[in-house]
Amino acid sequence: MANLFSWTDRLVWLGLVVVWLWAFIDCATRKAATFPAANRLTKPAWLAITGFSALIGILVQNPAGTPGIISLIAVTASSVYLADVRPAVREITGGGW
Repeated sequence: MANLFSWTDRLVWLGLVVVWLWAFIDCATRKAATFPAANRLTKPAWLAITGFSALIGILVQNPAGTPGIISLIAVTASSVYLADVRPAVREITGGGW
């Protein structure tokens, strides 16, 4: 049973890393002018938010190596970008990069 929990924690951790990196890379590839046009924070602000959340989320772990509360807070910040800002910015640019 311990192996099952260990693998589950690893899969959750991998999913969190994917979300953090996806949000940061997507934000980095968008045009800076589209963020204010979509009535959102500026691109440098979102780069800082997603980059800091990825950095903190990856560096700060529980002693057991499992995702903790800091990781969940960090993934929430990246999820806000992906769920709210990204669709608004994509609508301005027509869906492409």
